[in-house]
Amino acid sequence: MTSIGAPATDKSGAMLLEVARYYGDKVQAHGPSPKGVDWNTEEGQILRFRQLALLIDLPGDFTVNDLGCGYGALLPFLADRFPSVRYYGCDVAAEMIEAAATLFGDRSQAQFAVGSVPAQIADFGFASGIFNVRLTRPDDQWAAYLEATLDVLHATSRRGFAFNCLTSYSDPDKRRADLFYADPTKLFDICKKKYAQRVALLHDYGLYEFTILVRKS
Repeated sequence: MTSIGAPATDKSGAMLLEVARYYGDKVQAHGPSPKGVDWNTEEGQILRFRQLALLIDLPGDFTVNDLGCGYGALLPFLADRFPSVRYYGCDVAAEMIEAAATLFGDRSQAQFAVGSVPAQIADFGFASGIFNVRLTRPDDQWAAYLEATLDVLHATSRRGFAFNCLTSYSDPDKRRADLFYADPTKLFDICKKKYAQRVALLHDYGLYEFTILVRKS
């Protein structure tokens, strides 16, 4: 799970600080690795990236905003497949950006910045795992925050955006109290009505989560 990004109101600003501390501690404890962004395995991380990348409908020369980029793991995944991709990663945890800059700062097509909102509009926007860790926040407050962040993804992407969430269809006995389990049908409906006519819901790739692709063009 990468750390979250969204517009900072009083409530969301407090949430950003909490989540930044959470992920800052994770990357300091585990280093720039899947566990450092609270994923269980590298295989699961790559599987999630594959779902997100299904959004891409250009051959190579495009730009990407990675909202809540963590240590930048999405960058090499995309660059291996699209060598001319230009990547912008932002994260509220300064420790994550420091790790990303150390790993990938020498790549000319990549830029990293501490922040909660992308500084530029890109062709595609991605958010992987940023909606999962709600800590002690109530579900209704977190759901409102999630929807506000979707507005950010929409506003900062030209061709479309993609994100993933833990699913409300998860087995009750396997849920964690500090995580948020979103209703995929509700978010599909929001995206379909609010952002674009072409929306895909992927809920069949073997994890207790789903991915939504919003195609604006």
